Amino acid sequence: MYRLARTGGSPELLRGLARRAEGWAGIVDRDGTVLRAVAGSVRWPAHEAAGLAARAAREMTTRGAASYSLDTDMCTALLLPLDRTPEPRGPVAVLVAPKPLPAGLATLMADAVMPLALSWASESVERKRRRVDLAESRGREAVLHLLMTGQLSIAHQVAGALRPKLPDPVRVCVVECSGGQRDEVARVCADTSGGRTWIVRCPVYARHLILIVPAEEEAEERAPEEGSTLGLAVAGLVDDCVVGVSEEVRLPDTATAYRQAFHALAVARALPGRHARFGAAPEPALVVGAAGARWADALLAPLLAHLPRRSQDPGSQELSATVASWLAFSSHATQHLKIHRNTLAARLKLVGELLGLDLNLVADQAAVDLALRIRATPALHRSRPGSGAVAEDLDTVLRTPGVQDWAVQQLRLLAEAGPTGEETLRTWLSCEAQLSPAAAALGISVPGARKRLTRLEALLSRSLLRTPSARYDLWLAFRAADLTA
Repeated sequence: MYRLARTGGSPELLRGLARRAEGWAGIVDRDGTVLRAVAGSVRWPAHEAAGLAARAAREMTTRGAASYSLDTDMCTALLLPLDRTPEPRGPVAVLVAPKPLPAGLATLMADAVMPLALSWASESVERKRRRVDLAESRGREAVLHLLMTGQLSIAHQVAGALRPKLPDPVRVCVVECSGGQRDEVARVCADTSGGRTWIVRCPVYARHLILIVPAEEEAEERAPEEGSTLGLAVAGLVDDCVVGVSEEVRLPDTATAYRQAFHALAVARALPGRHARFGAAPEPALVVGAAGARWADALLAPLLAHLPRRSQDPGSQELSATVASWLAFSSHATQHLKIHRNTLAARLKLVGELLGLDLNLVADQAAVDLALRIRATPALHRSRPGSGAVAEDLDTVLRTPGVQDWAVQQLRLLAEAGPTGEETLRTWLSCEAQLSPAAAALGISVPGARKRLTRLEALLSRSLLRTPSARYDLWLAFRAADLTA
């Protein structure tokens, strides 16, 4: 019995008892709830044995007995408590065996109670630890979601119950681990940073860890152009671990930093050191000016003013968070938001109707993505209503000098890929970022089209095929360039 307790715990102990009794063995709560059960015989259905065990447990509780037995015409139920407290509260071990009972069965059960109680207590502690770990993980995930959606005050309130304190300014690192390594890599990150880094298990990608690193500590130990000390350390300590690092940003810009780190990760996969930092590039939301900010407000006004018909329907804030998550993670938004795919489709349909856009088109997706990013940028100056003209459409915003300069910078690296690179990107975007139609339009195979885009990822230092993708920035850059061609 002690060997079974060490190797298999309570399930193996119960299985051994059930075999010896040629019956049913289990652990039952005082109200008759079966917590764990094993059947060692098929003489009668297991649910009948469980029902008898539950009845006996309730009678034992009513009578206040320290132990109990219940006889029927066919079998006997033996009950012994797993704990020895004066007031019976804990679970009881139950053995249901056919008559006549095997010799010494009651003694055997009494001997089994001690290792069974120890195993059950150990397993209960482990279950509680897992629940605590899950609760902390979900809490950190919630804080990250609040930061991504710009709800800083609530994020600080939730983070106050966890450790460490949210830093500001920050760098964001995205760590890609091999299968099954995420918990171990999280421990390495915590040890390496001395517990000063916020570590979140990515709710979308099962192999990703998201690290929010205090930027001041990174600056003290390493020159800014050399990237992240923690990222380099993790890439060096863990085999097959790839790290992408963002630029230094303020805490309200965590969503931008996450996109930067994700793009850097696409570059790092092809580097020997398995570590890359996001190259300096302006955020399009920062160069649109006040006119662009007013355009974004006008475009999103129907969504932001939406009032649900029923209390259970999503409001404007929930719809905005849904479309933002979908634009960032595509179909993986169901994992990010913890909703069903039909719920996601229904919400996106409603958003499209409110905005008067077709969200199946990359052009409309890019417009909504830019507008949401503009809305999330607190640095933009928004004049009072009536104090300035509102841009009529997206093309008017893309013609402004700041956006034109941004587009030139975005497409500058593409010149190194030659005409084939630009043709591939334009065709892929015109085919709504779908590989199969793009490959057919280019006259090449799907693997060939994927290889071309993978090479362009390394050249542009941006992720294209995996979300968050740079497809919206590239579509805006190409559109801005075409408007002046």
